Amino acid sequence: MAFDPYAVLGVSKGATEAEIKRAYRKLAADLHPDKNPGKPQVEARFKQVNQAYQVLGDKEKRALWDEFGEVSQREGFDPKEARAYAKARAQRPSTSDFFGGGTGGGFDISDLFGDLMGGRGRGRKGQDIEAEARLDFASSLRGTELEWAGRGKAHATKVRIPPGAEDGSRLRIAGQGMPGAGGAPAGDLLLVIRVDGHPHFRREGDDLHLELPVTPQEAYEGKKVRVPTIDGSVMAKLPARAQSGQRIRLKGKGVARAGRATGDLYVHLLVQLPKGDDAAAAVAALEAFLTGDVRAGVAL
Repeated sequence: MAFDPYAVLGVSKGATEAEIKRAYRKLAADLHPDKNPGKPQVEARFKQVNQAYQVLGDKEKRALWDEFGEVSQREGFDPKEARAYAKARAQRPSTSDFFGGGTGGGFDISDLFGDLMGGRGRGRKGQDIEAEARLDFASSLRGTELEWAGRGKAHATKVRIPPGAEDGSRLRIAGQGMPGAGGAPAGDLLLVIRVDGHPHFRREGDDLHLELPVTPQEAYEGKKVRVPTIDGSVMAKLPARAQSGQRIRLKGKGVARAGRATGDLYVHLLVQLPKGDDAAAAVAALEAFLTGDVRAGVAL
């Protein structure tokens, strides 16, 4: 059966952009491989839905499909040449006209493409496919290697995720999409990176932020404390008389990405007060050293 993106998404040819997007999102959610593990038929349907949306979700591609059909999605297709060729072909008398009774001008659009491309129209590059790769926070910073077993692949392919991958970033892996037709090359794999959060670190661009508990004595005396980083723990000296909320910067201890300066790690100090009934006297003693209104100047 010929591929029909409208039928795949279950929408009419007059469907609006919003209707197409709504239909795609519902199908993609229902058919997502994470919800249907070990179901190759559902996975194939999921890929077909993505293929259909690649056509109908793009105004230009949709218009070309409506005008020329599937041939419009072939690599190297030129709509201007196709229209000119069709017009010229329609003006020629057909073979049946010479023998009477023919209407003339009829031809197959796929033959047109073959003529324009010198016979190359018989092969078509495979469709690109989109998939998600979920990484833990540390792996996204350090880089990692995953295995991709695409449709039609006899063996899994190792995919290298470079250090510093961000949530939502996309990685194109050539030749790992759907197989091509007639000996044409395979499409590409578009890998969407999803990064899990971390209980202690957060990322802002290429900088990292960490809230680090310290004792009152460490903060007051400006002692050296152990600070965790991407590459392991390091010793960092606190500023003397440090206050809770004060931050220190560890230069070059943030995210490292190729071709860019390495980010920094910002350590936000959290001075920890003693706990328990036995700590009451110590807290009261500290209170005696505070003078004036500690919240003076805090206003809108």
